[in-house]
Amino acid sequence: MADLTPLAMVLAVLSGAIVGLLLAVFGGGGSVLATPLLIYLVGVQDPHVAIGTSAAAVAINALTGLAGHARGGRVKWPCALVFSAAGLAGSFIGSSLAKQVDGQTLLVFFAGAMAAIALSMLRKPKAEGDPDVHLDARRTLRLAPLGLLTGLAAGFFGIGGGFLIVPGLMAATGMTLANAAASSLVSVSLFGAATSANYALSGQIDWAVAGLFVLGGLGGGLAGLRIAGLLAGRAPLARRLFAGMIILVAAYVAWRGLSG
Repeated sequence: MADLTPLAMVLAVLSGAIVGLLLAVFGGGGSVLATPLLIYLVGVQDPHVAIGTSAAAVAINALTGLAGHARGGRVKWPCALVFSAAGLAGSFIGSSLAKQVDGQTLLVFFAGAMAAIALSMLRKPKAEGDPDVHLDARRTLRLAPLGLLTGLAAGFFGIGGGFLIVPGLMAATGMTLANAAASSLVSVSLFGAATSANYALSGQIDWAVAGLFVLGGLGGGLAGLRIAGLLAGRAPLARRLFAGMIILVAAYVAWRGLSG
């Protein structure tokens, strides 16, 4: 657990604000910095505790965002629930496997996931799709296995998984990017809750840090919404710069993991 000195408390709130801001500005991929910030800035010593704590915080922040999208009618609930229900089992399996992996080795794997997320952010998302998509047997058969695999990855790495969930929902159902981004928060919330619950069973969550992180995330999210409006005309450039930053952080995490 982190030594919650006054400085560490401030850094935990600041870390949450950074992640909340990035989530609001960039969406998928924004929460991937949560674990590195908890380890290298806040001072959480155990990588497993950092992953469990970040999963809990991301789940709460995603639930807050989901409420807003639900009020706006952008969530495709039947599709989202099938995807997330299948992924719940995967997230529990993934987090159980991660708990058996040495902490430093897990950081190396996590760095690889960060690099993959950064590369996915460099692709131009497709906004086309059917805004009136409905769940049927064919879409259910495509959603379930994708949800299972995505939940497995999200649970293993302790990430929200939005960078996988959004394209998965679009590919399986043909829904629009806006609907997929909103609907993905159902899975992000549930996957994070399942992952954090699994870590909590092993006493590997620092709840005080998680609370401070969520508090900062709320403020950062509000600021991020304003910044997103200002960057509307330069969003592709900002996204590429953010992806480049993630790659640099991934290289640092990999180096720290390999060097012990």
